[in-house]
Amino acid sequence: QLVDQTEGRLGPQPVVLDHTSGFEGLLFVDDDLLGVIGHSNFSSIRATTCVYKGKWAYEVLISSQGLMQIGWCTLSCRFNQEEGVGDTPDSYAYDGNRVRKWNVTTTNYGKSWAAGDIVSCLIDLDEGTITFCLNGQSLGTAFTSIKTGPGVAYFPAISLSFKESVAFNFGSRPCSTYPVEGYLPLQNPPAADLMKAHRLLGYIRNILSTSIDIQEERLLERDCALWKLHGEPTVLITLAHIFNHFAPLMIHYLRLTTAILRHEKSRKYLLNNELTFDVLRSVVFFYIKTPLRVKEAGLEELIPTTWWPTHFDKEGKDEREPKDESADERLRRRAYERGCQRLKKRIEVVEELQVQILRLLLNNKDKTTGEASRYIFLNKFRKFLQENASNRGHPTALCPPEYMVCFLHRLITAVRSCWEESSRKTGGFSSEDAYVPPQLFYNGKVDYFDLQRLGGLLSHLKKTLKDDLAGKANIIIDPAEIQATSMDDLDEDEESGAAQRPFGAAAMGGALARPSWLSSPTLGRANRFLSTAAVSLMTPRRPLTQPEKVKVRTLAVEQRTEEDIEGSHGNDGLLLGRPLEEPDQVVADKSLLEIVDGIVMMYNLSVHQQLGKMVVVSDDVHEYAVALKDTEEKIARCPARRADILDELQKSQKVFAEKLNHLSRRLAWINATIYSKEKMMDVYWLLCVCIRTIEHADNTGSLFAFAPELYLNVAMNAYSALKNYFSPANSMEELPGYEETLTQLAAILAKHFADPRIVGTDIKDSLMQALASYVCYPQSLRAVERIPEEQRVAMMRNLLAPYEQRPWAQTNWILVRLWRGCGFGYRYTRLPHLLKTKPEDANLPSLQKPCPSLLLQRHMAELLSLDKDMAASFLNSVLNQLNWAFSEFIGMIQEIQQAAERPERNFVDTRQLKVCATCFDLSVSLLRVLEMTVTLVPEIFLDWSRPSAELLLRRLAQLLNQVLNRVTAEKNLFDRVVNLRLPGLESVDHYPILVAVTGILVRILVDGDRVSRASSVLLSDPCFQLHSIQHLLGEAGDSSGSFGPSGPSGSSGSSGSSGFSGSSAAIAARPAVGSLGSSVAPPISTPTSEEDLCPICYAHSISAIFKPCSHKSCKACINQHLMNNKDCFFCKATITGVEDYSKPTS
Repeated sequence: QLVDQTEGRLGPQPVVLDHTSGFEGLLFVDDDLLGVIGHSNFSSIRATTCVYKGKWAYEVLISSQGLMQIGWCTLSCRFNQEEGVGDTPDSYAYDGNRVRKWNVTTTNYGKSWAAGDIVSCLIDLDEGTITFCLNGQSLGTAFTSIKTGPGVAYFPAISLSFKESVAFNFGSRPCSTYPVEGYLPLQNPPAADLMKAHRLLGYIRNILSTSIDIQEERLLERDCALWKLHGEPTVLITLAHIFNHFAPLMIHYLRLTTAILRHEKSRKYLLNNELTFDVLRSVVFFYIKTPLRVKEAGLEELIPTTWWPTHFDKEGKDEREPKDESADERLRRRAYERGCQRLKKRIEVVEELQVQILRLLLNNKDKTTGEASRYIFLNKFRKFLQENASNRGHPTALCPPEYMVCFLHRLITAVRSCWEESSRKTGGFSSEDAYVPPQLFYNGKVDYFDLQRLGGLLSHLKKTLKDDLAGKANIIIDPAEIQATSMDDLDEDEESGAAQRPFGAAAMGGALARPSWLSSPTLGRANRFLSTAAVSLMTPRRPLTQPEKVKVRTLAVEQRTEEDIEGSHGNDGLLLGRPLEEPDQVVADKSLLEIVDGIVMMYNLSVHQQLGKMVVVSDDVHEYAVALKDTEEKIARCPARRADILDELQKSQKVFAEKLNHLSRRLAWINATIYSKEKMMDVYWLLCVCIRTIEHADNTGSLFAFAPELYLNVAMNAYSALKNYFSPANSMEELPGYEETLTQLAAILAKHFADPRIVGTDIKDSLMQALASYVCYPQSLRAVERIPEEQRVAMMRNLLAPYEQRPWAQTNWILVRLWRGCGFGYRYTRLPHLLKTKPEDANLPSLQKPCPSLLLQRHMAELLSLDKDMAASFLNSVLNQLNWAFSEFIGMIQEIQQAAERPERNFVDTRQLKVCATCFDLSVSLLRVLEMTVTLVPEIFLDWSRPSAELLLRRLAQLLNQVLNRVTAEKNLFDRVVNLRLPGLESVDHYPILVAVTGILVRILVDGDRVSRASSVLLSDPCFQLHSIQHLLGEAGDSSGSFGPSGPSGSSGSSGSSGFSGSSAAIAARPAVGSLGSSVAPPISTPTSEEDLCPICYAHSISAIFKPCSHKSCKACINQHLMNNKDCFFCKATITGVEDYSKPTS
C-alpha cells in the first residue's frame, strides 16, 4: 500500500474499509474491501483514509433499502450495537430509510432511497459543511459549522442493521458515477493506467483496421467490423486484461468489441473465461447512461430549443396540443420535437451496436470449436440472475437497476430477432406468440433458485403432486431427491422468502392428525409446511396411467449440456414432460425459451422499480412548469410601485426557466432511452408472454401450482407500467391487440384472485389489489365485462363470500366501485367538501370518475336472489364488519378528542389519525355495499318469507340508527373532531356517511313495496331517535350538518355541498322519512352527559353491565347482540351474564 501525500488527506492508497480495527459489531466485507453486509443488530465500519482540509466526496451504492446511517465520523467516535454513525457528537449521517439526518439529535432531511440508488457524501472542511446527494441530485446542506481544526479528521463511515448491504466507491473505479464539481474523490483515479489502456485500445483498433497489400507492399485501411483472425489468436491475453480491468471504457469501443466477438475463438475464449468476461461486466456494454448534466452529452447542440407544457386541463394534467396554443409556442414545440428525434436517432445507432454484440453471443451454430456460444452465454446468464435474485449475494455483484433496464431491452430485441430467424427456417410459431411452456416449471431442467411458487415450497409440491406429475406429465421425481427434501428443507433462512403463509391453514389444520412433537411453537415452520401440504392434498389426483414415465432430477446450471436444453432424438430437452393439455408445437431453439424466462425474471427483479423511478423527471417538469406559469401570472398582476416584489418574482422566474431548460433536455433523453415507443412495445410483448404463459399453465390443472409467482407479478406490473409510466408520450390504446390483451388480463385477475391453487398471501393480496384498480377505469372495467359469463359469475360469487377469515377490505372496495355512480348522492369523484383542495395524485384509482357496471350488478343480484344461504351469510358478515369498523372509529375519535383537549401536549399521532380515517372510509364503503344490496335485491330484507330476512332488517335498522345517533347529535363528539380539521382526517365529514345512510333509507322507505314493514322495524328499534331524522331533513334546531330540498346548508363546510338534494329521490324521501316521526313519542328523559350514553347505540342510557368483563351498554343493544353472538362488544370475552346497572350517585 502507498501512503498518500496529498494535502488535506491522510491514509493509504487505495482507500478501502478498515476491516482490522475500524469496525463495531459483526459484518461481512467483500474481498475487494468495498462491499459490506451487516450481520448483527447495528454494525458500524469506517474507511482507512481520513480528510482534514479541502472538499472531498465518496459514493455508496445502496443494495438494500433498509435501516442504514451513512456519513462521516472522527477517530474519537465510539460505536456500539445501539449507537452508530450520527448518534455521537462528532459523527454525521443521512438515513434514507427514515428520511432523516443524524447528529446526536435527528430531524427530517432528504428523500427516501431504494435499492440501486447512489448516495454521494460530500464534506467541505474549509466551510465546515456536510451535504448529501441522491443519484446526483443535491438534498441540500445537511450540517453546518461542523468541528474542524487541529487533531480533527473525518473518515467515511456507515452503520447498518442486519442483512443490509452497500458498496463503496472512493474513486477506485475509472470515473465517479455522479461527480460533483469542486469535490475530489478520496482515492486518486488510476490516470496512468487509464492512459495506457486508451493507447493500447487505439493500437488494437489500428491493427484491426489495417491490412498489408503484399504485391504493392503498402498498407490498406479496412472496416474493423469485418475483422477475422485465423489461427491461434496471440492477442487474446491482451484482450482478456482489457475486458477484465477496463470494461466500462468499452462503451466507447462498441465497434471494436463487435469486431473481436465476430471471431469464433476469441468469442468463446472470452465467454468461457470466468475472470475476463462474466455477464455482469458485459452488462456494461448494453448500458446508456442518463446524463445529469446536459452539457456532458452534447444535448444543448442536439436540442437547441427547449419546450415544456404551458396549458393544463381542469385536473392539472398537461394538454398535448391545446387549441389556444400560440404560433410561437407551436414553433418551439415542433423544434423541440425535431431535436428529440435527432437525439433518438443518435441513441439508436448505439443500441443497434449493442444488439449486434448480443446476437453474436447468442450464436448457436459455432459448434466447430466446442460448445456453441449461446449455451455458454445461457449458463452465465442464469448465474447472473441467481446472484441478483438472492439477497445473500455480495452487494458489489448486484447489477444496478439502470443497467438492467438497458440490458433487458437489448436482450428482448436480440432474442426476438433470433426467434424469427429460427421460426422462418423450421416453421415454428412466431415470437409474437411466444410463451414459456409449463413443463419448464417442474421438469427440473431450469433452476428457479429459491423463488416462490404459486403452490408454496417446491419440495412440498414435489411430494404432494407427484401422482399428478406422473399421471399428467409422465414424470417421476427421483425418490432420492424427495428423500433429500424432507424436513431438513424447512430450515432454510426465513429471509429467503421460501416459507409461505398458507391459505386456508386454519380451516384444514384440524383435519390433519399431527404428532405431538409438531405442536411445539419452536417448530412454526414445520407447522406452516403441514398446513400448506393440507391445501394441496385437497387437489383431486388422476390415477397413474401406463405410458412410459421419465425419472427426473433438478440439474444445476453448470451440469447442463446442449442436449439437456435442446434435446435430441427421443429427448424433448427443456420441453420434457409435456402435459396432455399442452399443444405439441414446434420450437426450434428451445434455449430461447429459457432466455425469455430469464427476461421475465429480470423485469421482476429491478426493471419495473427503475421504470417507476425515472417518471420523477417528467413529474418535475410538470411541477416547475406550473410554478413558472404561476410566477408569470403574478408578475403580470404585480403593481408597478412594488419593485421589490417584482424583482423577487423575476429572480424566481429565471430560476424556474433555467431548471426547465435543463429538465426538458434530460426528459428528452429519458423518453428516447427508456419511454420510447419501441421500449413500450418491448414491455407490451413481455406482458403478452406472461399472459400466455399463465393461460397455458392454468390449463394443466393442479400442476399450475408449480408456476413461479413472478409471472403473475410481472403481468400486473407490466400492465401498470404501460398505463402509468409511458403516457402521455405514448398511449396504451395505440398498441396492437390492446383490447384483447386487456380482456385476457381481466380473465386472469378474475379467476386467480380466489384460486385455491395459489397459497401465497402476498401474491393473493397483489391480485386482489390489481383487480380493485382494474374496475376503477372504464376501459379495463369493460374488459372485465367482456370475459365469458361463466367467469364473471364465478368472480362475483367469490367477491360475495363471507368477509370473515379473509382480507375483506379490498373485496368491499371492488363492490363499491361497481356501484359508485348509481347510489344516492354518489356520483362525485371527490368528496364535495374537498373540491377546493388539490389532490396529491389525480391518477390514483380512488380519484377516477364513477364508472358503474350494470352487468356485474345484475350478476350480483341474481346470485343473492337465488342463493338464500349465501345472501344471509354475506350480509351478516357485512353488518358485522360495519359494526366493528364504526365502533373502532368512534373509539378512536374519542381518544383523538381527549388528546386534543390536553393543555400540556396538543399532539395526535399521525398513524392513529390514518387508522381513524381508514375506519371511517371502511364504514362508508360498507354502508354503500348495503345500499347496493337493498337496491338490487330488496327482498333479502323485506320478504319475510325468506328465513333470515326479518333478522337482517332488524340488524340493519339497529346499525343505521346507531350511525345516525352518533353523527347527528347536536355538538357531539363527531362534530367536535370534524371541526378540528386535523391533517389526515380530511375525508371524515358528515356528508359521505349521511348520504350513504339516506340512500339505504330511501330504498326501504320510498322505493320498497313493503314500506310499512320497514317503517315499523325502524320505529320499534330501541335506538331510534327522532332528532336524527329531523337532522337529515334539515328540520333540527341546528342544521349545520343537514340537507334538505334547498340543498345542503351550513357555510362552515361540515357537510360539504352537492346538487343531489334537490333531486326527485331526495324530495320523495322527505315525506316518507319524515312520517317516521308521527308514530314516535317524545323521549321521557335524556342522559345528563355523553359519558352516560350507551357506547354502542348512543341513544339510551347505560343500563346493563356484562359479566365477567364489566363492560357496559344499554339493555336493548346487549339483548340484540346476544341473539347472534356471545362475545363482548369490546374485549371479545365470553359473556356469562348480564346484570342491571344504575349510575351511582356522586
